[in-house]
Amino acid sequence: MKELLYLKDDQLKDLIEKLFVSYRETFSDSKKILDRYSIGLAHHKVIHLLSMYEGISISELLKRLKVTKQSLNRVLKDLIKLEIIIFKKDDQDTRVKHVFLNEKGKKIFNEIFNLQKKRIYNALLNSSSEEVINFDNVISKIING
Repeated sequence: MKELLYLKDDQLKDLIEKLFVSYRETFSDSKKILDRYSIGLAHHKVIHLLSMYEGISISELLKRLKVTKQSLNRVLKDLIKLEIIIFKKDDQDTRVKHVFLNEKGKKIFNEIFNLQKKRIYNALLNSSSEEVINFDNVISKIING
C-alpha cells in the first residue's frame, strides 16, 4: 500500500487510461438504445440529470453540465422534438422553467440505466465492501479536485 502514496507518472497514466476505458465501456453499453432514439451522449447526460433532479431549473442544469446555453438549447430542442421532456414555469417566478422527463423520457432512461446497472452492479458485487467504499471515496476526490 505504501507504493500508492508515491504514484509514478506511468501509474497515473495507467489510472487515467482505466478511467477513459471504464467511461467508454459504461456508455457504449447504451449506444444501441441512444441510436434507436437518434440521440447522443449529450442527450443522455441531460436525461440522466433529469431523472436524478426532477424539475431541475434550466440554470441549475447549466451549472451541473458545465456547458453553454447554446449547447444545452440544442439538446433540449432535440428532446422536445422527440417528445421526451416537458417544461413547467415556476409558481413564484414565471421566468424560471423547470424541466421534467415525461413517460417516454423515463422509459428511455430506464432502458439505458438497466444496461449500465448490470456492468456496475457486477463490478460492485465482485468487490469487497472495503473496496467499494474506498473506490467511492477516491472517485469523489477526483471529482472534487
